[in-house]
Amino acid sequence: MAIVRVNRHDGIGMTSERTRLRMVDRLREKGIKDVDVLTAMSLVPRHVFVSEALSIRAYEDTALPIGFGQTISHPYSVARMLEVLRNGQDLQRVLEVGCGCGYQAVVLSKLAREVYSIERIASLLGQARRTVRSLRIANVKVQHGDGHLGIPDIAPFDGIILAAAGVEAPPALLAQLAVGGRLVMPRGVGESQQMVLIERQADAYHEQVLEMVHFVPLLPGVA
Repeated sequence: MAIVRVNRHDGIGMTSERTRLRMVDRLREKGIKDVDVLTAMSLVPRHVFVSEALSIRAYEDTALPIGFGQTISHPYSVARMLEVLRNGQDLQRVLEVGCGCGYQAVVLSKLAREVYSIERIASLLGQARRTVRSLRIANVKVQHGDGHLGIPDIAPFDGIILAAAGVEAPPALLAQLAVGGRLVMPRGVGESQQMVLIERQADAYHEQVLEMVHFVPLLPGVA
C-alpha cells in the first residue's frame, strides 16, 4: 500500500522533520523493523497532538499528558503495536479503541485503508477531531462511545488495537474481529500489564503474550 504523506507542519528545533527522523532512528535501534511503520511514524508530526508547552518533548520516547487523566503513548509502544497488528500485511479496516489525542489513529491512517476510532471522553474526542481535520486526513473516522462495545455496524475489522489496558479482551471486540484478523492490546492492571496479540481463526482464538507495557486503564461507559 502506498503511503500518502500528511502535511508536515515542519518547524524548527524539536518540531522539525529532522527531529522526527531521529525519533525513528531510535525506534529502529530498539528493534522496530517494519519499514512502513517507521515511515508512517516519520511522517506524522507528534508535536501537534500535545500542548505547546510540551511540544519540546514530543519526540522523546515517553508518554505525555493530554488532559482528562489521559496520555499520548510512547512512540515505541505505538510503533510496536502497529508492527504486530500489521504483521507485514496491508490493513483494510481497522478499529482503534481509545482515540485520545488522535496521534495513533493518524499514524494508522498511513497503514490502513479505513480507520475507525472510539473515544469515551467527549471533550478529548473534540480536540482529536480538530487535529485530524487540520491534517486533512480523510480515512479516519472518530466517534464518541464505549470502546468495550466496538462498532458492530461497521464490523468486521481485520485489525483492532486498544490504547488502554483491560483485564481481558472485551467479548464484543472479539466478535467484531474478522476471521484471520488480529487484535493487539495491553492487558492487566497497574504495573502488571502485558502486550497481547489475539488472532481469530476459523474455530478459535489464538493468544500470544509479547512484552511488558504500561497504559492507562480501559474504562467502561462515556464521559
